[in-house]
Amino acid sequence: MTVSRDLVLGLTRMSARPIPDEVLTAAKLHLLDAIGVGLAASRTAIGEPYRNAAPDLCGTGGASVFGLDLSGSAAGAALINGGLIHSLEFDDTHTASIVHGSSLVACVALAVAQEAGADGRSLLGAFVRGWEAFIRIGLAAPGAFQAQGFQITAVGGAPIAALIAGELMDLDEDQRVNAIGISLSQASGVFEFLTNGSSVKSLHPGWAAHAGIVAAILARAGMTGPETAIEGRFGLFRRFANDEGAADRLRDLIGELGSTWRVPEAAFKLRPCCHYLHPFIEAALDLRARGATVASAAQVECRVPAGAAPLICEPWNEKQRASGHPARWSLPIVVAAALADGNVSLDTFEAAPSRDVMALAQRITWQPLAGARFPERFEAEITLTAQDGTIHEARVDDVYGNASRPAREDDVMAKFRANARRAVTADGAAQLEKTILAVEHEPSLGAMAAALQMLAPQ
Repeated sequence: MTVSRDLVLGLTRMSARPIPDEVLTAAKLHLLDAIGVGLAASRTAIGEPYRNAAPDLCGTGGASVFGLDLSGSAAGAALINGGLIHSLEFDDTHTASIVHGSSLVACVALAVAQEAGADGRSLLGAFVRGWEAFIRIGLAAPGAFQAQGFQITAVGGAPIAALIAGELMDLDEDQRVNAIGISLSQASGVFEFLTNGSSVKSLHPGWAAHAGIVAAILARAGMTGPETAIEGRFGLFRRFANDEGAADRLRDLIGELGSTWRVPEAAFKLRPCCHYLHPFIEAALDLRARGATVASAAQVECRVPAGAAPLICEPWNEKQRASGHPARWSLPIVVAAALADGNVSLDTFEAAPSRDVMALAQRITWQPLAGARFPERFEAEITLTAQDGTIHEARVDDVYGNASRPAREDDVMAKFRANARRAVTADGAAQLEKTILAVEHEPSLGAMAAALQMLAPQ
């Protein structure tokens, strides 16, 4: 049996089993969080290209488009919504697999469920099963896609989107297998954006979502795709991850579906920047709370896991000068901002860094962190040498919000409310919150769609 068929059958078996309450609770919070982030992004400068392009890309249909008074086709709406969710680097991550799950899974499940006229239970079930499958693709080759210059959320996301769409469109087994194969021919998403911090990275989950939905539509219409899309000579793991053993590892992980649940492991992000930076923000804020200031810092050394360094440290001289959106991947700028301002928020990346931040960034260096457990944990160490020679150290064993240090529900809810109210009215945000937290009991998605249209004045 091919891996694609094994995956389709694994998810089919899974759909016949009840989802534990703790998994449903976690999934609803992740869905709520993703929608909030997408709404916030719709009112930012980085979201402007999506706002401008939506009328041309979305066509007509019943799928909601975040922050806009229009609805469109499932594929078009998912492209826009997925891009918005990912555009602020504020969306969740399963750290061990390094997948930005909800930026892909939420936009596909919501758009296709709305187009199909599905109920809330179907939406939530597809969301959970998509997340569980996506995590396993990442766990089969952790870090391998990134090492080849591809974002797993993009290239691994296309077949996951096809699976979610296939479930909600009620495709048969062969059609779902074909949809996976068709999606592979559309899979893309390279890290070249790092050369100038360009905003195209945000497109990765949206395009993967679009690819998977289009693949499901084409499979339903009779198009075929390679059944060996996952393990084949030119398949997902060999071409995008250069990993000969990953397909066999995925087979083993498919066997866990429905018995081992991993959605509750997924980390919420409480800062709008690259997740690898979050433990360094925590460490910097710890130093600041103990009295460290920009003026008192003669030198700051950060010790960085090797797997994280290419994104947040290289090339170092450019990271030290980063400003605006590109600073979301800059270790020196973000650490300096945390020490100078006592916070790293959406506002940090909406304007150029202050002179104090830029000056301190020039006094920051980095070294590899010995014994790092990346990507299972996101660790950080900082040593600050004061002007008087005093040495201060801070260490974070794992980022707040990860499975070892789960985010408090009130923090997640506060984040959602602040984000949602950037684009919808207070009543709209409250209705979204109420509806999503009880979505499995909703006979239709009409209340959610109505809340998304309660737009706040711009």
